[in-house]
Amino acid sequence: MGGSSRRFNKPSNGKGGHKSSVYEEDHLPLVSAEENLHALVIGDEDQPTPIQSMPMMASFNDSIRPILDAVDQLRNLMVMKEGIQLPTIVVVGDQSSGKSSVLESLASISLPRGQGICTRVPLIMRLQHNTSLIPEIFLEFDGKTIQTDEANVADAINTATEEIAGGGKGISDAPLTLVVKKNGLPDLTMVDLPGITRVPVHGQPDNIYEQIAAIVMQYIQPEESIILNVLPASVDFTTCESIRMSRQVDKTGQRTLAVVTKADKAPEGLLEKVTADDVNIGLGYVCVRNRIGDESYENARMEEANLFATHPLLSRIDKSIVGIPVLAKKLMHIQATIMAKCWPEIVGKINEKLNGNVEELNRMPKAMSSVAEFLTAFMQVIGSAKESLRKTLVRGEYDEYPDDRNMHCVARVAEMFNQYSADLLNCPESDHTRNFLMDEIRVLEEAKAIELPNFLPRLAFLSLLQRKVEGVSHLLFCFVEKVWAYFENVVLSVLMHRTENYPQVLFTTKRACQKLMVKMREQSIDWASEIVQMEKLTDYTSHPEYLNEWNMLMSHLQAFIDHVQKNESSKMKIEGFGEVEIGNLREYQPLLSSAFDLKMRMTAYWKIVLRRLVDCMALHLQLSVRNLVDKELEKETITGLMGTNGGKLEMMLEEAPSVAAKRRRLNASIELLREARDVLSNIMDKVYA
Repeated sequence: MGGSSRRFNKPSNGKGGHKSSVYEEDHLPLVSAEENLHALVIGDEDQPTPIQSMPMMASFNDSIRPILDAVDQLRNLMVMKEGIQLPTIVVVGDQSSGKSSVLESLASISLPRGQGICTRVPLIMRLQHNTSLIPEIFLEFDGKTIQTDEANVADAINTATEEIAGGGKGISDAPLTLVVKKNGLPDLTMVDLPGITRVPVHGQPDNIYEQIAAIVMQYIQPEESIILNVLPASVDFTTCESIRMSRQVDKTGQRTLAVVTKADKAPEGLLEKVTADDVNIGLGYVCVRNRIGDESYENARMEEANLFATHPLLSRIDKSIVGIPVLAKKLMHIQATIMAKCWPEIVGKINEKLNGNVEELNRMPKAMSSVAEFLTAFMQVIGSAKESLRKTLVRGEYDEYPDDRNMHCVARVAEMFNQYSADLLNCPESDHTRNFLMDEIRVLEEAKAIELPNFLPRLAFLSLLQRKVEGVSHLLFCFVEKVWAYFENVVLSVLMHRTENYPQVLFTTKRACQKLMVKMREQSIDWASEIVQMEKLTDYTSHPEYLNEWNMLMSHLQAFIDHVQKNESSKMKIEGFGEVEIGNLREYQPLLSSAFDLKMRMTAYWKIVLRRLVDCMALHLQLSVRNLVDKELEKETITGLMGTNGGKLEMMLEEAPSVAAKRRRLNASIELLREARDVLSNIMDKVYA
């Protein structure tokens, strides 16, 4: 990290089973922020120091104390709730493993003792060297601080535990902090967890094991946690439940340190146990003697030193892994190393989380406290929605939705028009070769009257025209339905996007939009019905194409009559039609000339009709969309808003419960993370010194 020359040593057994690990590294030149911190707080752990002259307080206490205080402040702020893990020494062990005795020796105070589980809540122990000869001891929980002293600290812990976990023998995952400031103490912060037991005793819940296991796993699972596994010398280490749990989360053992208690009770084979290391303890072992009875802590340390110096079996264990002073120094060294490793990541995560929460909060709607604020926000939403719709529906711009093809509106509507035009051209009414001249002959026969010959009855033309227009009218109405369904989807999408930060108006705006779309669609359907009625009512065009087309088609009349009369073939080709069937027309020869003329007139005129059905619809829809965006949308939404709750706009100021809850959560998180950032800023000068 940071380009350092750090070397991670492969665990290796020496006398007494001491190992090097990821947290015990060579002290090479360091250059990064992490490495500056590392150099600041870590002494030379491997430098041999006589136990008799080794103080409980290491020489770098004054340097590491600010770092520890910062981490403890972050822990008190509960930054773990934000997913930010802190470096922690977690003390675990089976019930009656001697856990309390080890912690008492490190803190030089008495902890609760008794049968069964003594620790019923996570106990965060903050040990601090104090130059004053008068110890300062207090408890922190539930926002309270309880002062106590050496004589009463055990009772104070019991009282606080009962307040947190209740009476009886149940447990809780709510932590209790014990702060001990005393002359000569090592600067350490540890979390003591309830002793692991599988068999519930009277007064304990049946699932006591599952409850304890859940708490233990919660604390030891993070990679930032160092596991201090307390093992009695009298047991087979491989059978310890605490070993089984720690191996689940730390398979290589690189963040596990074992403390072997009660060495004086079971000295036989202890050297072989810690040397063989059957349970893969990466940070090595420390063997200790438990304080007995009313021994003072000073006498206990002297007895411990004498035991490991003179006992025929225990004296063979390497002096670098025996005794409470060695354990204290090793823990301080490990603590400093893991802090140096994790500190830059903690800083980065807090800043990243804080910036992300601030951005998310800024994207949320402003909490509105007055009708004026609400109306201003509402008009801004409608204004931005109108401009977005002008771009997408009117001008054909799609920079707001570059990857959403459905929102490239002008292009999609043009495709719909192309399909509509193709449907009109390919429908049966536009197939002029089908039953060639038969419809015209039937109409002429029914239009016979007592009148001069060779006059085409206008009634015959209108009858054919009305039938054909009626036949294609469903395509027109289907197109209107389709295109307005598309417009509705687009408008709703834009409005929902613009109002997503204003849930107060979301429902009202959506309802108003849907109501407006129904009205606009009905207007287009009414207009389309008028177009159909106009086309059916009369035949008219001033377009010269009609006469040009009719004259061109009529130029084939004589060739057609001759071909039918010759009776040489049942089919013939006519320009503009292709091959047509004529075999069945010979029996209608008196009507062929008039029928051919009527057919050619309808063919030329039908092109005009279809073009009008497409062009007029295109013009109508463009006008309708422009009116929708420029006038109708704003008017309809304001009308809908004023009609909501009887016009009582004050009721619109209240945020939706989900939005309000999200705002509270983000504000609380931002406040917490800003406090955490302030804690970090107070220590960064020392980190980067």
